[in-house]
Amino acid sequence: MTQDTPHIDVEIDPAHFRTVLGHYPTGVCVITATHEQAGSVGLVVGSFGSVSLDPPLVAFYVGKGSSSWPQVRDCGHFCVNVLGEDQLELCKRIASRKEDKFHDIAHRLSDHGMPVLDDVVATIECTIENEIDAGDHLIVLGRVVSLTTERDVGPLLFFRGGYGRFDDLDQTKV
Repeated sequence: MTQDTPHIDVEIDPAHFRTVLGHYPTGVCVITATHEQAGSVGLVVGSFGSVSLDPPLVAFYVGKGSSSWPQVRDCGHFCVNVLGEDQLELCKRIASRKEDKFHDIAHRLSDHGMPVLDDVVATIECTIENEIDAGDHLIVLGRVVSLTTERDVGPLLFFRGGYGRFDDLDQTKV
């Protein structure tokens, strides 16, 4: 907010806020890192996007109450694993509060030592550029150091409180 922008003081019901914004679909990603003591760690986010081409920056939002984010933050870097439309069970497993989320989950370490989940759509490896306070969440900016497409399938989407997939309405590609 700039000095010239007036602050509008209103009360927004959190349930209504969530319902209205739930009408906008988001992709589902798993943010992973290799922690010195805990090994492979990760969390699910539905708020990932590109920020800048020069320098190459991406961002995601994480709740301040996340128990997994501090472990990822400690690493100083992370890998964004874009989940495929057929990876809902993997999403649920990583989103759980289990201590060893990666037990029996197929993954490999990238050249940068970051966990890459098997069969994801794409991976984007980053160093942590900045962390910005944003109410009850943090905005995490990552500087991209490597990225690749892993598999040519549709992404897992989150929409109106549920998961789904993308159906192409227009067969002409831009």
